[in-house]
Amino acid sequence: MPPRLRSALSAVLIALSCLLVPFGALAAWAAYGLADTGRYVTAMAPLATDPDVREAVADTVGDGILRTVDEHVDVRAMHGSVRPFVREAVRSFTQTRAFRVAWDTGNRVTHDAVLRALREGDERDVTVDLAPVTVQVKRQLTHDHVPLAQRIPVEHTAVAVLPAGDLAVLRTGFHTLEVAGFWLPVAAAACAACGIGLAVRRRLAVAATAVGTALSGALLVLALDAGRRLTLDDLPAGFSHPAAGAVYDALTGPLRTGAWMLCGAGLTVALTTWLTRYLARPRPLGRPQHPAPHPVPDHQTSTPAAPAPPQTPTQVRA
Repeated sequence: MPPRLRSALSAVLIALSCLLVPFGALAAWAAYGLADTGRYVTAMAPLATDPDVREAVADTVGDGILRTVDEHVDVRAMHGSVRPFVREAVRSFTQTRAFRVAWDTGNRVTHDAVLRALREGDERDVTVDLAPVTVQVKRQLTHDHVPLAQRIPVEHTAVAVLPAGDLAVLRTGFHTLEVAGFWLPVAAAACAACGIGLAVRRRLAVAATAVGTALSGALLVLALDAGRRLTLDDLPAGFSHPAAGAVYDALTGPLRTGAWMLCGAGLTVALTTWLTRYLARPRPLGRPQHPAPHPVPDHQTSTPAAPAPPQTPTQVRA
């Protein structure tokens, strides 16, 4: 293959590899991070101690309990006695260890329900039952001797997490991510390897691949920041923006870490390649230094005497 054609094909493969890196990282995070119940629960667990999340949970659960109370109990009798205590009781409950256990359990149950709906084709709404939380709040209100607390009904209150109308689109996207989460990283690695293998100057190809990978990681970080802003701007009225931001950061934390790792690894490889090339470059030799001639004594610098003419036989006999 001609060198120019090899260089052009190598550049195309390396560029394609760098373009596939952020999409491969995103697909792998969705397929193996979000779709794994254990990882999801681990990522969401610290939010049980986040003040903004606690406040949002207290408002949501408190409103659900009060709606149930309004439906089954005389509102006029409950309005001035229980309503203020319900919200305070829920806020107090969010600061207990029981809430952290209920938080992890609720996230696990919700995640399993969403995955089951996406994988098995269930067309019903994905809901979460608030009855366990209502039991805890009622128990605390009774312990505090709040009037009519015993009359709060404990029913299985279903809170919609995922509407049935969105399941078809989400199911298609989920199956696509499951396939792309494996093949996109493999394709990126294969393109990079082939591009470096075809390169005429392989050291330069390695450095270009490393720099492109670092730029891909930086692009992914910027995309996550833009996605966070768009997510918060599209929230319906009444949703807590700080709580939603905390959830977004918790879910995308591993992906953000992976993006920064791509940046660091790419820059490290590029710098190492440059240093090895610089150190391996042959040093230019200086001009050869000829030793100075030794001084010759003065008696050796005089003009040598001319040789005596040969003597004739007559001169020898004389």
